[in-house]
Amino acid sequence: MNTKPSTAAKTTITRDVSNLDKETGNVYEAVAIIGKRANQISVKIKEELHTKLEEFAMSGENLEEVYENREQIEVSKHYERMPKPGALAIQEMLDGKLYWRRGGEEVPAEGDQPQS
Repeated sequence: MNTKPSTAAKTTITRDVSNLDKETGNVYEAVAIIGKRANQISVKIKEELHTKLEEFAMSGENLEEVYENREQIEVSKHYERMPKPGALAIQEMLDGKLYWRRGGEEVPAEGDQPQS
């Protein structure tokens, strides 16, 4: 997962649907593409978080041994403050960073058309 800050919204905002279907020409196709990308982002974030939290795992944990770990809390807070995968996927679509295939043919984002 990319660690650089994203311009994606961290809260719920109203979207103009006409902006989402500019590249696909079909709002339903755009929503399907965004949904698939959001799932991919979600899996990557979950794997990344799981890997980072494994460092803090203790074997043979019992209630007396559990203690507050500041670093673990900061890692968790970082992931809680991140934009949701859906917002990240929408921002990628609006920024022209998504590629998808129609019938096996790759469709580049607008502005990335091959030069002839």
